[in-house]
Amino acid sequence: METRPQGKGPGRTGRPRGFDAEAALERAMRVFWEQGYEGASLTDLTGAMGITRTSMYAAFGNKEDLFRKALERYTEGPASYLARALREPTAREVATAFLTGSVRTTTHPDCPVGCLGVQASLAAGETGRTARDTLTAWRNEGTDRLRERFRRAVDEGDLPAAADPGTLARYLMTVANGIAVQATSGASREELQLVADMALRGWPAV
Repeated sequence: METRPQGKGPGRTGRPRGFDAEAALERAMRVFWEQGYEGASLTDLTGAMGITRTSMYAAFGNKEDLFRKALERYTEGPASYLARALREPTAREVATAFLTGSVRTTTHPDCPVGCLGVQASLAAGETGRTARDTLTAWRNEGTDRLRERFRRAVDEGDLPAAADPGTLARYLMTVANGIAVQATSGASREELQLVADMALRGWPAV
């Protein structure tokens, strides 16, 4: 429940918000993750965050602003497996870590199933266009980062010279997105890990 900010006397530079902004953003992220952008109403969001709409606007901006901040938190938290995967020493290990991370994140027992980056854009109409465009750019950025990593692998001789970094990156992102959708349909972690393993059987070898 939101508490009334206490003043600090003359000369104060601002009023404390009276709530934990990081915890509130975490809860908002989970609402978007579970319900999607359009499915998450302001009532759902403020109820989960434990604050009033006025406080939400003051701390985070409008719904679109809040969504962008929630997506940043998701990228730095649950979806940080991409950044970790990119640091693996070989292209195959990058691909393995990326798909395994996707499986684990989309089936984590303490989180909503699926991927916020996929779920939040499903069934988004005109009012969700900005969020949909934001998510398209977010997914494309992930693909670009994979492509650059695989391009380096080709240059270093870790991938065959004939390997197409862009196609490999798009392939992995397509599999990961499919894993997310299947997770929301009830596929288990074990089943999806088998899919990830199968997807890597044809990985190009030097």
